Amino acid sequence: MRKRLAVVCVAGVLVAAPAFAQEVNPTFTGPRVEATLGWDHVNAGSNAQGTGRSHRNIDGLVYGGGIGYDIATAGGVVLGAEGEITGSTAKSDRYDYTQDFGYGRVKAGRDLYAGVRVGILASPTTLVYVKGGYTNAKLNVLAGNTDTTTDTSFKLDGWRVGAGAEHALSSNSYAKVEYRYSNYGRGRVNYSDGGTSGAFDVDTDRHQVVASYGFRF
Repeated sequence: MRKRLAVVCVAGVLVAAPAFAQEVNPTFTGPRVEATLGWDHVNAGSNAQGTGRSHRNIDGLVYGGGIGYDIATAGGVVLGAEGEITGSTAKSDRYDYTQDFGYGRVKAGRDLYAGVRVGILASPTTLVYVKGGYTNAKLNVLAGNTDTTTDTSFKLDGWRVGAGAEHALSSNSYAKVEYRYSNYGRGRVNYSDGGTSGAFDVDTDRHQVVASYGFRF
């Protein structure tokens, strides 16, 4: 009787295991690395003071890469953590040094991001998700009569939210498109002599639409 019961239990586990494995989709699980390219738009926020050229927008190409780790759970939910570093070609046109974009003539520098995302499976190979986290951006000051970047720069702290869709191209490669919005509320000035100012309030917005191609391990 006990042998029969044991056989029945083992058989039940073997039957249930594949069914449970199907609930936890392995496609969006594990570490990943990706390259990113897209559109970058930076502008003074709605609370910024000033008029005219101090409120200019800058547009350019954002480029860089990121890493992440995702965990697929039962019910088609995917939880992940991610980090990214990007650069940008966005910069202001040549105008008077002190009257452009609220910072002087600037070029968007490196941007660091760390955050989390939550997604659901739209299909076995397509994930839709939302994301959010911390971002730290750099605005490099340009000389007044050339395109030279000086040693003075602004470092801005803020937050980012976004949404996107990721599609598995194979068992270990994927492509995704994403929109993200960033707002920077605190800033510091890095001086050419190595000094740093105290933190002050800013209001700078950033909109990006990007595409990424990556691999899972």
